[in-house]
Amino acid sequence: MPDTAYQPPVRAPYAEDPSRSRGRRWPEDASATRTPFARDRDRIIHSSAFRRLKEKTQVFVAHEGDHFRTRLTHSLEVAQIARSIAKAMGLDDDLAETIALAHDIGHPPFGHAGEDELQECMKDLGGFDHNVQTFRVITTLEKRYPHFDGLNLTWETLEGVVKHNGPVISKLDKPSWRAIVDYNRDYDLGLATWASAEAQVAALADDIAYNNHDVDDGVQAGLLTMEELLDVPLIGPMIHASSKDHPGLDPRLLRLEAVRRMIGAMVQDVMAETRRRAEDSGVRSADEVRGMTRALVAFSPDMAEDLGQLSHFLYDKMYRHHRVNRTRSQARRILREMFQLFLAEPDVLPPLWLQQVEAAPGKSAQAQVVCDYIAGMTDRYAIEEHRKLFHLDIWSSGAG
Repeated sequence: MPDTAYQPPVRAPYAEDPSRSRGRRWPEDASATRTPFARDRDRIIHSSAFRRLKEKTQVFVAHEGDHFRTRLTHSLEVAQIARSIAKAMGLDDDLAETIALAHDIGHPPFGHAGEDELQECMKDLGGFDHNVQTFRVITTLEKRYPHFDGLNLTWETLEGVVKHNGPVISKLDKPSWRAIVDYNRDYDLGLATWASAEAQVAALADDIAYNNHDVDDGVQAGLLTMEELLDVPLIGPMIHASSKDHPGLDPRLLRLEAVRRMIGAMVQDVMAETRRRAEDSGVRSADEVRGMTRALVAFSPDMAEDLGQLSHFLYDKMYRHHRVNRTRSQARRILREMFQLFLAEPDVLPPLWLQQVEAAPGKSAQAQVVCDYIAGMTDRYAIEEHRKLFHLDIWSSGAG
């Protein structure tokens, strides 16, 4: 039978309207073929930083296996979920997809281990925050256009990247957020308010994607077993239901079916809770979404509680598994040693980065350049750079 359940939604009154975008910091002629938000999406996809996500860690280092998520595949999965939710709710799906694609573009190599190490390295030198690094990538570090640095994205996309998890006014006194404070001084992003409904959808899509797909990757990697998951909220009931509906199903297909059902349940929960909040609040415009006292897009309390228990289980059983801990330790050591070397001996940096260090006014500014160089590395490149810098065995390679 044909799939006829889907019905095109009516545009929500609180959706962002691309024809009324607040524009770009540096004005440009409109595209003849794309909305402003679709144009933003294409600029992100074509950026160098986005391409490098293909070999950056989600949980497992990129070279550990071809079947595990990388930061790129995670971003694509978040974007797919965000676009589907936004479209079904009558929101601007281009904007939701764009923010989802961009949300991790500033992540360093080796996932959260890399972020933790750069935070430690930069602790007294201006700090590091991967969300701020994402903002710096799209506003400063990407060099693709003759008239401006960065990607010159719309106000709505920039706002969504900065505030998709909520107002950030409480973070502005942190040294690591100085780049956003400085940018905001010249181009106000309304940091004290909520972001658009589309940005909030992207944030929840991230939660849906990583919790479900970390379960999938964890079982594939042998860090979790299906038996361990049977009593865990969200995923456990889905395994039981899938087993009942498909007796004797191959374990791999059973895992995939359970994860698929869990994604569906979480998506439906977000949509139902968001519609309830929209009705209760009477919100009628995108600006009213920003002025709300709480998020418009959210999980229900029951789903949030179950999700918290699932996250706690994954933290204990997977993210702190000894195999993952060993990789984290190696990753942090690689980045720490390179950071210290580059700061002490910048003449070992590639010429373009050396020029930036030499032009930087003071140690903190020099450290920021070194941090930018390392944060942009892929896992594989970081491992290879470290080997070239610290392993004497390469001196004899090719000798005969």
